[in-house]
Amino acid sequence: MHSWRRRTSLTFSKKTLGMDEDVCEKDGKSRDLTYKVDRIWIEHPGIGVKEVRIEFYDNKTRACFLDRWLQIAVTPGIEELTVIPSMGHKRYNFPWSLLSEGSGNSIRCLFLSRCVFCPTVGLGLRSLTQIRLCYVHITGNELACLLANSFALQQLGLSHCSKIIRLKIPSLLQRLITLEVSACKRLQTIEIEAQCLSKFWFTGEWLVQLSFGEALQLKTLDMHCHGAVCEARANLPSTFPNLETLSVFSYFEMVNTPMVGSKFPFLKHLTVKLAAAPAYDYCSLISFFDASPSLETFFLNGFQASMQHPSILADPSGRRRMPKQCHDKLRNVTIAGFSSAKSLVELTCHILESSESLECLTLDATEGYDYLRCSVNRSGKCFCMRRDAILEARRGLLAIKTYIEGIVPPKVKFTVVEPCSQCHVVEL
Repeated sequence: MHSWRRRTSLTFSKKTLGMDEDVCEKDGKSRDLTYKVDRIWIEHPGIGVKEVRIEFYDNKTRACFLDRWLQIAVTPGIEELTVIPSMGHKRYNFPWSLLSEGSGNSIRCLFLSRCVFCPTVGLGLRSLTQIRLCYVHITGNELACLLANSFALQQLGLSHCSKIIRLKIPSLLQRLITLEVSACKRLQTIEIEAQCLSKFWFTGEWLVQLSFGEALQLKTLDMHCHGAVCEARANLPSTFPNLETLSVFSYFEMVNTPMVGSKFPFLKHLTVKLAAAPAYDYCSLISFFDASPSLETFFLNGFQASMQHPSILADPSGRRRMPKQCHDKLRNVTIAGFSSAKSLVELTCHILESSESLECLTLDATEGYDYLRCSVNRSGKCFCMRRDAILEARRGLLAIKTYIEGIVPPKVKFTVVEPCSQCHVVEL
């Protein structure tokens, strides 16, 4: 007791309490552990605690238990606070007043999940550098109260916060570097006035209206939504001219990437993941190359959605030849989910013929994730591939031998990744 009373880091979770992950938190064993945790908190003076993590909360136990634990934990000097109550229909109403009147001034990291957080006045968390809210019921105005006077904030993450309609990042957050917004389904507008923001991740069904200050120096953008590829090429160059790393993930790309005159003058790393409609022309991605004179690495994953595209093996007209451009900085190209789709093969050939600086080309006929392969998977087996995916991978390999291998320059390191011959055997 003398030892643990002096511990500065306290974590209460199923793991630290010796519970199996599948133990139901409504049964007697779980409730017994809740009372044991309560005794620990009553015996602990709360003095000197720097980090508190609570991931264990019995839905049948009154919220007053968690309230009492937090009253003991949140004292001047605490630096990290994580509260993740159990899954349930009723969310825990976080006592935000505990963080007011100077009690939360020392907190650097705050992570809340499955809570209701409704502050009505500014909290003034002056030491706060990192906030992450997941499945938290909080409005845009209430978030503004949380952010008020948080001048040291560097990272802000919002995930599944469905009550936020308008998100405003004020200019007072001059140290904010990273912003992540994910699956906030009612969100309509994001306004960012924090000028030092350099990394922005957005995930949603559709892209929301974005508004940014003129002095914003965004360097990294990760965007996941419908039509993300077209949106990125058409509108981002004028909005984020200083981008150096761009990742776009389109759940369903209906139209070809537009050929427009705007440029990404500093873009060095481009990642495109898309599930494209059968009519999508992969060669339209050349628009990104033409707009990015500094581009060095390109990663494309078609998730074998290109299986639905016309195969070059079934087209007697052969491949198209695109107007030759000089992509003299492009060094490393990887295409995962490679198939025999005609426009995908044509894009690959164009890259080889237009990139004299190319050093490495990898064509992966699988899903493109190493952890799915038996050589690294704990089960010793590759992740299952559908029969049609395996057959299309074979057609992709034939397209590589027919149209690509012969034009690869000797100086280029050329790698072809095939489905595992032991785990993916298909009887024809």
